[in-house]
Amino acid sequence: MSHKEAKKYIYWMLTLFGAAALSMIFFFIIYRFEQFSGQIDKIIGVINPILYGISIAYLLKPVCNAYEKKLSVYLPQKMKKLANPFAVSGSIISAIVVVYLLLIIIIPQVSLSVAKLIEILPGKLDEASAWIEQTFQEDEILSGYITESFTDVRNDIVNWLTTAVEPNIQNIVEGVGLTILNSVLFVKNIVIGLVVAVYLLAVRKKLGKQSKMILASILKPKWYDTVINEVSYADSMFVCFLNGKLLDSAIIGAICYICCLIFKFPNAMLVSVIVGVTNIIPFFGPFIGAIPSALLIFIVSPIKAFWFLIFVVILQQVDGNIIGPKILGNTTGLSGFWVLFSILVFGGLWGFIGMIVGVPLFAVIYDVVRRLVLWGLKRNGRDDL
Repeated sequence: MSHKEAKKYIYWMLTLFGAAALSMIFFFIIYRFEQFSGQIDKIIGVINPILYGISIAYLLKPVCNAYEKKLSVYLPQKMKKLANPFAVSGSIISAIVVVYLLLIIIIPQVSLSVAKLIEILPGKLDEASAWIEQTFQEDEILSGYITESFTDVRNDIVNWLTTAVEPNIQNIVEGVGLTILNSVLFVKNIVIGLVVAVYLLAVRKKLGKQSKMILASILKPKWYDTVINEVSYADSMFVCFLNGKLLDSAIIGAICYICCLIFKFPNAMLVSVIVGVTNIIPFFGPFIGAIPSALLIFIVSPIKAFWFLIFVVILQQVDGNIIGPKILGNTTGLSGFWVLFSILVFGGLWGFIGMIVGVPLFAVIYDVVRRLVLWGLKRNGRDDL
């Protein structure tokens, strides 16, 4: 057997072995999905602080680079080596200050709005009940049906309290304790994540260089350039989209709060927070935020809820046609259908986070598929299509 034939024989053997191994892994995952999923969840729980740190460092990387660029210009020659440490410290401190300011501004206002809502809700329900009885008092059948319905609802609530809540008070207390424990663990993960983010930001250039060296040692120059270009495209896509969307949502939340104060809409801060946060979600965000906000206003004043819905429609038109394009531009290059498709698919897989990252992630996948199609057309001599 010649060397060429032996090499070909080994190649096919390795291919068959790889295919068999992948098939076995695939069937193992299917038939042991619950155990496999449990192990994945356990691993994710262990590395959560690292994932938080990576996310924080990735979001702060543009800020850190901007600080370092400015410091490299203004610092004396002897202190230029300190530009990177100063930039890392500045970016972390800036993020903490921004979050702190948001919390001390938003939380008290939201607490007041919720307390006020709880205070007026029983009176509004009594007013609604009295209005229903007065409106339909002439119709004995309908009035009796409504009164009976209210009685049934009241009895159901009482039964639920006596049969479900009281016997399970211990479980409820344990659930509250578990919630507190999870909150403490979340804070711990965030603190550790900040430490991880500091280290990642400090060595970000070194990590980038090492990653390129590893790729260059594995891939041929042609494929190396292709991978580097695609990674750079994905990085710019995510950074531009996420940071731009956060800025856009902050502006929309601030405009909503100012207008709510001008038009004297109730629960202005709470409503503005809901509108601003949900605006991060492309396409569906305005609808998701408008519905609960309108219900909060409706409890206090139905007519103002109607005017609020009109205001939200105008605000989202301004955002979609003026503010959003100025900040984001045509970042993704996706049509409206693919934006909707990516939100539905990744939102179904990963929930709220999937709705946010789904659009830039699908834009990267779309670009990879587009490049592969163009390469295939060129290879087959059909690049005239």
